[in-house]
Amino acid sequence: MELNGKRVVVGVTGGIAAYKAAELVRLLTKQGADVQVAMTEGATHFVTPTTFQALSGKPVYVDQWDARMPNAMAHIDLSRQADLIVVAPASADFLARIAHGQADDLLATMVLARDCPLLVAPAMNRQMWENPATRRNVDQLRADGIVVLGPASGEQACGEVGAGRMLEPEDIAEEIVAFCQPTVLAGRRVLITAGPTFEAIDPVRGITNLSSGRMGYAVARAARHAGAEVTLVSGPVGFAAPQGVDRVNVRSALEMHAAVLARAAASDIFIAVAAVADYRVANAAEHKLKKESGGIPAIELIENPDILAEVAALPDGPFCVGFAAESRNLEEYAQRKRQRKNIPLIAGNLIQDGFGGDDNRLVLFDDAGAHPLAPAPKSALARQLVEHIAQLLTGKD
Repeated sequence: MELNGKRVVVGVTGGIAAYKAAELVRLLTKQGADVQVAMTEGATHFVTPTTFQALSGKPVYVDQWDARMPNAMAHIDLSRQADLIVVAPASADFLARIAHGQADDLLATMVLARDCPLLVAPAMNRQMWENPATRRNVDQLRADGIVVLGPASGEQACGEVGAGRMLEPEDIAEEIVAFCQPTVLAGRRVLITAGPTFEAIDPVRGITNLSSGRMGYAVARAARHAGAEVTLVSGPVGFAAPQGVDRVNVRSALEMHAAVLARAAASDIFIAVAAVADYRVANAAEHKLKKESGGIPAIELIENPDILAEVAALPDGPFCVGFAAESRNLEEYAQRKRQRKNIPLIAGNLIQDGFGGDDNRLVLFDDAGAHPLAPAPKSALARQLVEHIAQLLTGKD
């Protein structure tokens, strides 16, 4: 769980999006966070404190003069116990009040008295969001170091369409996870490949492999959480790109080669996670091959370009990281591949340990030798890989 030990105060203000805050609390607790909910009086008209108490496992605070606090200072005690405060939804009224330092209820007073980071997720009608007064308030909040999450655009409760919708709870939870990670790659531009490639035999058949893309996508997410600007060149997979990651869709090895070479020189780090086909079909058919045509069609294969080797050979190119999935002799083959391609780091795994699945077992090979990582979900392994890359870059810098 990525928020284990983190103490998060979730503030809820008055607005129809308050019902989404219940799902946010559930997601944060599922990630291991210790969640305390504080509501404005207006928020209680949309969702009851009982709902949030059931989801967080803690009494909810609404009144600044709550007698449960022995010193009658809930605004001090709750903020001092928190690693961060996130207000979702944050109404136009609440943004205005905190932009001007008002402290006229528990939540606003807590925000003013805090010594921890504050994140706000605005939610309001599109005209309220576009109003110059709101824009001035939001600019002031950003200038004060407050993180503004969203808003999104789309259909609103009033029936209008436009900017002002609160981000979905899953998106806010993801931003909170990202915010809590050390930004060891801040300012770096990272280019990553992921997934399989597909080499056409005819318009409906092709040569591919069992790569799911999960490891590459986990690395992209971890790099983005570490503060990097991430571009993900992805073969065909069945899930969405990580939040905040720029995805470039490709199908064949040649398409991936072109996409990577167009971006490599502008990147600081290149991580080649994709399972790229070594060969493609030289005589791919224009039309579907028909069985009744007689005989077994002869398929002629030619070698695909070695994307990682080409990027590693670029003058003043990016720091290159490879992946090696083997069925045996992992250390021998991985180290041989690392030396042949002249790259500083390669992550190796045995196919039987997690190729295509959710978990994996990785060994990192660099000039210092082998660094085995304990079996873990790919998300955890990706974070460890990113941390190792950051350490090697620090030594290089």
